[in-house]
Amino acid sequence: MNALVLANGELYRPDILRNRIRAEVFDLVMGADAGAHHARTLNIVLDVIVGDMDSISDLARQNASGAELVSYPAEKDETDLELALLYARKRGAGRIVMVGAMGGRMDMTVSNILLMTHPGLSPCRVEVWHGDQTGWLIKPPGDDITGRFGDTVSLIPLGGDASGITTRGLKHSLDHGTLTFGPGRGISNVLNQSSASVRLTKGFLFAVHTPGRT
Repeated sequence: MNALVLANGELYRPDILRNRIRAEVFDLVMGADAGAHHARTLNIVLDVIVGDMDSISDLARQNASGAELVSYPAEKDETDLELALLYARKRGAGRIVMVGAMGGRMDMTVSNILLMTHPGLSPCRVEVWHGDQTGWLIKPPGDDITGRFGDTVSLIPLGGDASGITTRGLKHSLDHGTLTFGPGRGISNVLNQSSASVRLTKGFLFAVHTPGRT
């Protein structure tokens, strides 16, 4: 099952996001608290709103009048987006797409990206869409990247070093190599063909695919 989750961050290039969403089939469409406000801009109907509801205006409630409200106390350990992602997984989502996960608050942007490593989401493929860019977590044994010749691909280790990395189809290749947590060695690689293969034995890689060369 595919789920779409709207977070309360920036909608970068909403025109592109609308087209991307229209081209997919999402079985569950959710707003993470104030992320519900983005539903009107993206021309989508919400099924569920999850969070403490402290940032949901009457207008947002009216726009999502048919949505189920899953409320939590304001004093809680989890962010609203974290609760929404875990709720989507509980409903059976095998793929979750986050929109609006980046924005003006640096702490929230970093936290939202790191949510991809949440143990409760390990069976899922979690993606973040930012305009035409796509980010997701590559775990052992690896994954394939589909795009076009010349597209930009970055591989960023999260939570520690990533090792046993072998890539095919990228301009700068690795053969059982290691990307060390911290340095930017894996940034701004390039697709040499329409798809690439990334295999690894240990760690996590945050992959970012950007159409075209940056």
